[in-house]
Amino acid sequence: MKFESARVAGIPLVRICLAFGLTLAPLGLTGCAGEPEVAEPVAAAAAEPAPEQSKASSSASTSSAPALENFDSANYDKSTQIDNPWMPLKPGTRYTYNGNTVEDDGTVVPHRIVINVTDLTKVIGGVRSLITWDLDYSDGELVEAELAFFAQDKSGNVWRMGEYPEEYEEGKFIAAPAWIHGFEDARAGIMMQGNPQPNTPSYSQGWGPAVSWTDRGKVDKVGQKTIVAAGKYDEVLVVAETSASEPDAEQLKYYARGVGNVRVGWRGAGEKTKETLELSKVETLDAKAMAEVRAEALKMEKNAYQRSKKVYAQTPKAEALSAANGQ
Repeated sequence: MKFESARVAGIPLVRICLAFGLTLAPLGLTGCAGEPEVAEPVAAAAAEPAPEQSKASSSASTSSAPALENFDSANYDKSTQIDNPWMPLKPGTRYTYNGNTVEDDGTVVPHRIVINVTDLTKVIGGVRSLITWDLDYSDGELVEAELAFFAQDKSGNVWRMGEYPEEYEEGKFIAAPAWIHGFEDARAGIMMQGNPQPNTPSYSQGWGPAVSWTDRGKVDKVGQKTIVAAGKYDEVLVVAETSASEPDAEQLKYYARGVGNVRVGWRGAGEKTKETLELSKVETLDAKAMAEVRAEALKMEKNAYQRSKKVYAQTPKAEALSAANGQ
């Protein structure tokens, strides 16, 4: 899964590939019980950058864009069947991560990340993509929720097609810096290669110049071992991620075969990298919990159509995976 450094109201946080205004307790996450509920968003909050700012940022960023991945919609058939062994995304799976971030003054802030793989899809760039609904808690407070979109090509590469995040401060909505392939010069990128190998060039994990999404990945190590709360893993793949905004920082993602991302670490001088996370639990949702996840993801999508007029509002509505497959 994608974790990116972000900052809300001066608080550094781990931003994942992230729901709208609720605690996790109704969804069966006992470890999150008691976390504060998110208040209704304030109407005056800005959902997107001003048009002139977005256009200027997009033009400037596109002119200096590094090598991007060659996206071809014809290179997909079973795009929502994401079974790459390093990043499997099976509908009905929930991943819970726990860790912390070290602030500039040395304060340690706890984090909890929850990734729900839904059974919803959205067509982006002519490719049907699977939706995850992700939640990011900092010190017990929901600071970001996100709808993220993934598709697997015929070569087994898992592509990030874009994301719609909502950022919150003290329970109130403050921004929705969305980027989706095909809008405002945004381009899909590869989150996990079909056959990751060491000593190979870096690759774009997506390009969203309007919101400064410039992440790149590179295979750092293979054959590693790691122990986290969820288990002990051998033959672990480590991917180092960087961004144009912080070239002196790397976020390290540890992937276990058949499981996915099991640990997040960092190296470098950049302040945004001082985050650690480890997989604490993998769950298979029952029918009730899955229905609740689906309902909340659709609730967030409804808000997205109002808050992201230039990007999200231009995409077709999400569909259930069964409906998309003609079932």
